Amino acid sequence: MGESRAAIRGGGMATIYDVARLANVSAKTVSRVLNEDGPVGPRTRQAVQEAIAQLGYVPSNAARMMRSNRSGLVGLITGAITAAQEPTHPAGLPDLLIVQGIQRVMADQDMTLMVADTGGRADRIPRLVRTFLEHRAEGLIYVADYHQRVRLPPVAGSTPLVLANCFDDAGTPAVLPDDRRGQHDLVARIAAAGHRRIAYLTLREDMVATSLRSLGYRDALAEAGLPFDPRLVQVAYLSDGEEDSRILVEAIDRLLELPDPPTVLCCGNDAMAMRVYGILRSRGVRVPEDMSVAGYDNHRIIAETLYPPLTTVELPYRDMGQRAAERLLACISGQGRDEPTPTLVSGPVLWRASVTDRPAANPRHISFNGRSEP
Repeated sequence: MGESRAAIRGGGMATIYDVARLANVSAKTVSRVLNEDGPVGPRTRQAVQEAIAQLGYVPSNAARMMRSNRSGLVGLITGAITAAQEPTHPAGLPDLLIVQGIQRVMADQDMTLMVADTGGRADRIPRLVRTFLEHRAEGLIYVADYHQRVRLPPVAGSTPLVLANCFDDAGTPAVLPDDRRGQHDLVARIAAAGHRRIAYLTLREDMVATSLRSLGYRDALAEAGLPFDPRLVQVAYLSDGEEDSRILVEAIDRLLELPDPPTVLCCGNDAMAMRVYGILRSRGVRVPEDMSVAGYDNHRIIAETLYPPLTTVELPYRDMGQRAAERLLACISGQGRDEPTPTLVSGPVLWRASVTDRPAANPRHISFNGRSEP
């Protein structure tokens, strides 16, 4: 090994042939050392390893990839990076938590996750898909920021695609939150605590989650033997703007003015529940003494810091990410690629102090001015 590193490399990147010359062996012997796929004597192996270290040689995986058709790469497309705002703001959290769940599974399987952000522009998705395919990604995952129907460009060739937090009309494998079960479990638990007038302040009516949760709400009422009263269901969210504040205030006022008002308000998400606390208190209605409040999502920075802490349902974002990763790995191995049924993932009800028990023998009426009346 008398030749210098500079003489061997000539100032460029070292190759397997440079290593072979410096170690005084064949390139095939170097390949055997790198791939551990053939017999090599200990002294020869040491010479090759010393040459690699001296030259700073970095093996290329290109040839191995061509032979095995495996790259160990998975592409993920999301809008989480540009959507995320301040760390304390709930926006962007679903995407990021799903990505964390995917990363955990891929790391355990020694797969490398390549993440690309759409920048909030759907027209970038086809180019990102092509880029991942050019890098020989073995599979792709698309993560949406909320439960929705999507339309993605077809993926060329046989590369599998899995959707997380979304679905399409083509039957692409998908992992979704079980919104119907989540709302059912929450309302069933509230009914078991003695509440008989359970209101539901919904998100936009055109959202997939709203239609599914409304079904779960009615399922739980029916199971508890409680009649469905359409006056107790109020749309209270449109676009997260100033108009929403007016809509939410008016919805709450309509509920409080009912001859038989609710004893609990179930909110479409935890951010809405936080605003409901303030509106109720501005009207002299105490939480939970006069009115119980429940949320949805379990955004812990909201649910655990409100006073009283918020009863809510966890949207299992990390679990969804893990299940999406597991489903993609199964598709890569040739299993379940033709299974169109979405994987539904449910989360637990987190029972906290914002919902109080209501003994059936001692009902109270909440008048519009907030006073409790027998």
